[in-house]
Amino acid sequence: MKKPKKVTSIPGPRSREVVRMEQRNLAPGLQGFALMAEVAIDHGRGSVVTDVDGNEYIDLIGGIGVNGLGHSHPRWVSAMQAQMEKLSVGSFTTEPRARLVKKVAEHTPPGLDQIQLYSGGSEAVESAMRLAKCHTGKWEFVSFWGGFHGKTLGTMGLLGDGQKAKYGPFAPGSHCVPYADCYRCPLRLKQETCGLACVDVARKAVKTQSAGEIAAFLVEPMQGTAGNIVPPAGWLQAIREVASEFQALLICDEMITGFGRTGSWFASPEMGVKADIITVGKSFAGGFPVAGVITSREIAEAEPWSKPSGSSSSYGGNPLAAVAALSTIEIIEEEKLCENSARMGGRLLGHLRRWKEKYPFVGEVRGKGLFLGIELVRDRATKEPVSEARMKEFYKEGVRRGVLAMSYKATIRLQPALTIDAETLDGGVAILEEMLGEMDRKGDWR
Repeated sequence: MKKPKKVTSIPGPRSREVVRMEQRNLAPGLQGFALMAEVAIDHGRGSVVTDVDGNEYIDLIGGIGVNGLGHSHPRWVSAMQAQMEKLSVGSFTTEPRARLVKKVAEHTPPGLDQIQLYSGGSEAVESAMRLAKCHTGKWEFVSFWGGFHGKTLGTMGLLGDGQKAKYGPFAPGSHCVPYADCYRCPLRLKQETCGLACVDVARKAVKTQSAGEIAAFLVEPMQGTAGNIVPPAGWLQAIREVASEFQALLICDEMITGFGRTGSWFASPEMGVKADIITVGKSFAGGFPVAGVITSREIAEAEPWSKPSGSSSSYGGNPLAAVAALSTIEIIEEEKLCENSARMGGRLLGHLRRWKEKYPFVGEVRGKGLFLGIELVRDRATKEPVSEARMKEFYKEGVRRGVLAMSYKATIRLQPALTIDAETLDGGVAILEEMLGEMDRKGDWR
């Protein structure tokens, strides 16, 4: 079992110094978990990162699901170094980009063999929205409660939570309907008997609220920001059917679920659904900023999206980005990381289920592959969440003990690198269980 090395108190003196230096000039708005940690990371190997003071941390955050290969994967680093010495920027055709788009098409659902490349998730989602408008000639979009698709003005109108407050007005035609979060059912029904009633609510909401111009439904097959939510079997298929009823496209936003995160290349096909458009990013390029829009040739040929410069991006598909993504996919293939995600995810889920039996404040555990969530509650009957203040303290205590696990809401989100091994995983689990045990003894979760 891996035990992270501790050299100083955490945060250490050098970390404090670097954080202070950064905060003097870095504008506010950094990720909450980074601000709360107050540590400055120096380097990482696999699923272990080391701060500037020499303290180690088992990384179960994985850059919010970005770091699929782990930190500094040697083959990925070598590929990037070699490309840097040849050509790093430019829009002309290069062999790495040609090989990348061919390689992506080997793993997408049949017929979805066209890809356009971008440098960030929001940019890719906005491009998918433009494409849907071009193909359908319509202009309205449907998204889901709890959904997250980026922070640009084009995507914020489709966010399913309060993050969009004070940024309006947004583009007209943005509709948001319930997601199948069965633990906290928005309709207060029981999963066993509801008959997917939330799908009927979505259908009726769109009928009554829209102008009849729905271009696409935009959905995460499994929601990340909302707390690593996994909908019930059949729900995504039902949403596919509703989209078809409105003659709308289905855009599956697989930023966090794509490229092995859930134990398969993409989540939506495993859930029995073929999307019209898939957006990808995060683990797509081993942590390098690369995103993409994947679709069929028929849809991709819609104008003006398909005209010269109609769907391009300044940095999209540059040689360095192409090598980052290409080498990532090759490593996932050769090291069988989808299989490792499923295997290590099953191991981790086993620990979480044991915690649910052991601790009265563990309300639900859920997940697939290395995409897992643990919901902590003050009362299992009412499902009242453990306070945000207590969850923040839980996260900070984890940092002090050498484990990074997102827990500043009532859900502990776990999405480590797909390369994580049993020894490192169990080391992180042991620290979290230590903390849960203390929480139980103190009773301060109430």
